Amino acid sequence: MSVKRSLSILRCAAHRHFTTLSHLCSRCSRRSRLWRICLAGVFLWAFVGIGAENARVNAADLETIRDRGYLIVGVKDTVRPLGFRDQAGVLQGLEIDLARQLAEELIGDREAISLIPLDNDERLSAVYDQVDVTIAQVSINASRERLVYFSLPYWLDGTAIVIPDRCATVTRSCVSPSVVDLSTSTIAVLRGSDAIAALRWQFPRARLVGVESYQAALDQLETGEADAFAGNRSVAIGWAQEYPGYRVLPEYVTMRSLAIVLPKGVQYDTLRMAVNDSLESWVASGWLAERIEAWGMVVDGD
Repeated sequence: MSVKRSLSILRCAAHRHFTTLSHLCSRCSRRSRLWRICLAGVFLWAFVGIGAENARVNAADLETIRDRGYLIVGVKDTVRPLGFRDQAGVLQGLEIDLARQLAEELIGDREAISLIPLDNDERLSAVYDQVDVTIAQVSINASRERLVYFSLPYWLDGTAIVIPDRCATVTRSCVSPSVVDLSTSTIAVLRGSDAIAALRWQFPRARLVGVESYQAALDQLETGEADAFAGNRSVAIGWAQEYPGYRVLPEYVTMRSLAIVLPKGVQYDTLRMAVNDSLESWVASGWLAERIEAWGMVVDGD
């Protein structure tokens, strides 16, 4: 934030609160000491607010990143196959590959990188005070676009249906089901999921059962209390990789694009353009499609 803007905010804050506080203070006491305390409170409040705002805006532009010599990327470490830790504790996944390749493009060295695992509620704000970019299963929506810039999409996420894989057992007939077969089925879904409305619209005769976690959904499927589970597509794919007796249907219940998060502001336009140029080259060369396939994210029928 510029000095002029900071001073402007300070003046506005002082003007807006001066009359109200002075009235309250005068009612409490007419002594000048209390008046000075009240007035100091106004300016302290304003300066604290400005300080917090300035502390938030510490993002790095492309020149700063290159001068530093390495890229700092916010990632997930619990979402297979996007970003997770292998048995040795090493970060792996599609988004980790994207982060390393981006370091290669921007710095010239795919190992010139610092990977910072983030909680979900940190993924946007982190680009202003912790990381240069975030590649952590963040989907594009209008409310988020008011806070940050997004790159071009790199993966179409959304809600998918997980079912028991009949072809994985010799005791069942191997018939490839589709979402049509679920029209009157019992479908487990996470409580509070934003996919519930879409499920009710797409499967009006189906019975939806709320569950608290993916483990609870697995229990429902194992016991036959549910015929299918509706969950995040990326997570569902990783889940099916861990439990080979299940598969993800190719149809989407809902769709949303995942993209790289960047700080907002004209000073970061060069960084944003460089990131988008990299994504376009990955698509054109087939590298991105190859990595998506390598991580098992291409569902039969896609």
